[in-house]
Amino acid sequence: MGPGDQPARPLYTPAERQRRDASPWTLVQGVLAPVQFLIFLVSLALVLRALATGQGQEAAEASVVVKTLALYAIMITGSIWEKAVFGRWLFAPAFYWEDVVSMLVLALHTAYLAALGTSALGNQALLILALAAYATYVINAGQFLLKLRAARLEGASTHQPHFAEALS
Repeated sequence: MGPGDQPARPLYTPAERQRRDASPWTLVQGVLAPVQFLIFLVSLALVLRALATGQGQEAAEASVVVKTLALYAIMITGSIWEKAVFGRWLFAPAFYWEDVVSMLVLALHTAYLAALGTSALGNQALLILALAAYATYVINAGQFLLKLRAARLEGASTHQPHFAEALS
C-alpha cells in the first residue's frame, strides 16, 4: 500500500462543516464572491477598452481601485471565516494553495495601487499590471470554484438518509 492508496483527507471534518454552516462569514463570502466577480467583469471591459482605444483611462483606473477594494474586503472576511471554521487566519490545510495564490493576487492588486498612487508607471503599463492582477484573480477564483464543487460533492457523499428515505 503506497501513499496514493490512502484515502484523501476530507475538506471539512464534521466539526469544521458544522462551524462553516453556522458562521455568518459563510454568507458574507457567498455574497462578496459574485459581487467581486461582477466588478471584475466591468473593470476588465474598461481596462481592455482603454488599452485598445486609449480612451477611458480614468474610468479604467477607478474600476481597478474598486475591484481592489472588493478584493481586500473578501480577503479580510475570508481570513475571519477561515479562523472561525479552521481555527487559523490563513493557510488552513484545506485551503493552503488557494491562500498562497490569493497572496499573489493581493500583491499584484496592491502593486497596482502603489503604481497608480506614485505615478510609477505610464498608462499602458499600469493597465497591463491590472491585467496581470486579473489573470491571477481568475486562476484563484477557479481554485475556489473547484474547492466549492469538492465541498458539495463531499457533502453529498456524507449525506445520511433520514429514516423515511432509508425505507424507500
